[in-house]
Amino acid sequence: MVETSPTPLEQSTWIEFSTFSGIPGLIAGVDEVGRGALFGPVVAAAVILPDHALPILIAAKIKDSKKLSSSRRTQLAQQICELAIDWKIGFASTAEIDKINILQATLLAMRRAVLKLKQQPTLCLVDGNQSIKDLQLPQQTIVKGDERSLAIASASIVAKVWRDDLIIRLALKYPMYNLECNKGYGSQRHKLALQQYGPSPLHRQSFRPCQIKSLSTSLIK
Repeated sequence: MVETSPTPLEQSTWIEFSTFSGIPGLIAGVDEVGRGALFGPVVAAAVILPDHALPILIAAKIKDSKKLSSSRRTQLAQQICELAIDWKIGFASTAEIDKINILQATLLAMRRAVLKLKQQPTLCLVDGNQSIKDLQLPQQTIVKGDERSLAIASASIVAKVWRDDLIIRLALKYPMYNLECNKGYGSQRHKLALQQYGPSPLHRQSFRPCQIKSLSTSLIK
């Protein structure tokens, strides 16, 4: 099958072809997932793409991970990781979220992902409006970056697939919370389970829905 090249219009919707097209060196996209979940870590990915990967990913209809089906995300994540010059995952644990708050834990997860990269980027494109603290690298925050930057969209997809796989594995240990379906987010069934069983050790105690006494007399271990 012959790859179709993206049209100039398709290219113009991504900032790699405009704002950052002339920057020498490597550019890393950084994004996180799981910020609003009640259970499990917040996870970030840092992805460095070669120039030749950009039209390939446009042709593959890459977009914000939340707008893709689970199977399509998995396919794209595999393709991104194969194409990438480098990619790494960083996360902050539930205990860290409860200790330093979710915003700081999110930035910590992003910092860890970037620092794991074997290739040092010239610039980090960071989703959102908060810079990564204590990162001794140039960075640019981009609101709705996963809709504007191919590197950030790629990081969003890789982080989402990695976190979902982790939560599905953890669901085997905590089957009462329906984690395989809600991925740790506050669905109605998840909240009802919290009322019945109380929180597990991997629930975020600093989040209000997790601050609830169990109707059951037994503790979740």
